[in-house]
Amino acid sequence: MSHLMNTYKRLPVSFERGEGVWLWDKEGRRYLDAVSGVAVNGLGHAHPELVRAISEQAGKLIHTSNLYEIGLQEALADRLCELSGMDRVFFCNSGAEANEAAIKLARLYGHGRGIDVPTIVVMERSFHGRTMATLSATGNRKVQAGFEPLLAGFARVPYDDIPAVEQVALHNKNIVAILVEPYQGEGGVQVPQANYLGKLRRICDQHGWLLMLDEVQCGTGRSGKWFAFQHGDAVPDVMTLAKGLGSGVPIGACLAKGIAAEVFKAGNHGSTFGGNPLACSAAIATLAIIEKEGLLDHAAKLGQWIRQRFSEKLSGLKGVKEIRGQGLLIGIELDKSCTELPLKALEKGLLLNVTAEKVVRLLPALIMNEDEAKQMVGEVSALIIDFLGN
Repeated sequence: MSHLMNTYKRLPVSFERGEGVWLWDKEGRRYLDAVSGVAVNGLGHAHPELVRAISEQAGKLIHTSNLYEIGLQEALADRLCELSGMDRVFFCNSGAEANEAAIKLARLYGHGRGIDVPTIVVMERSFHGRTMATLSATGNRKVQAGFEPLLAGFARVPYDDIPAVEQVALHNKNIVAILVEPYQGEGGVQVPQANYLGKLRRICDQHGWLLMLDEVQCGTGRSGKWFAFQHGDAVPDVMTLAKGLGSGVPIGACLAKGIAAEVFKAGNHGSTFGGNPLACSAAIATLAIIEKEGLLDHAAKLGQWIRQRFSEKLSGLKGVKEIRGQGLLIGIELDKSCTELPLKALEKGLLLNVTAEKVVRLLPALIMNEDEAKQMVGEVSALIIDFLGN
């Protein structure tokens, strides 16, 4: 009997080592990894420069706590603000914690404006985490069920629906912020209309709300830009990061700009482990490697190439509804549940993911080359064609 709590339905495999986009299990079998630890391992596995940075830092100093100044934390904050145009950063350990910080920041901002019940507009099909606040903000009843009472203070509208947001603005005077994913990952790799964030930005400016972007999954290069909002002209007041920021070393960040950057005061929020030297060294190395190896442009071009190849192989097939994505966040929506596909793929030496029950989600490492991408497209396409009976 396992002494682990039964919180995961794990696939029957355990990995021993990895290199690039490949993983090896305990029996020595090799797998093509198209999940990347759920968008975490953007540099693939065992990138030598990342390994060197983490190893050297572990030999110097791992943790001191935020009772003291941390030079690497300040250096990472400087770099993130340089890349994003934001002003200040709070470091934590995960995407859920980063979104918790954003929610607290918005509530404190609202109280500062004299709003007794500050309310945040959130989206249907969204996913922001599994803590009580982020679970309440999430637009998925399946993951919320059984954890009621959920937190109040959220107004939910359909994703990519500007008129719905405008209606909320008319009828709810307690709104203080909008929390939205530029691209929904867990919600089925949903890509909104091109000017969606820009319209949300204008609504926020009109009403004095904060625009808060959850870039936990789509940030840090995955979309083909440093941050997904950079595909348009909507600069957020608050942005959250995690997953790919530390390439596997847990780190989250809540970035803020302008008035939002001045909301938190000493004692308002904190984290014991957040932004410790080891995590910051991993994040600094990650950003440096992405820049040095030109991985932003590579992710943009390779993602477009992959979607085009899938269109050639799958479009028009009965059962394939849509192929969509941005950069190396790719979704293939089918017309029926395909939750059995990850196990079928595993048997063929391929790691993929299914989200929203009907969407095959691919999150390959930013370092994936064209030959590896060609193999991934071929194997995934064959698997889907066989599954649909075409």
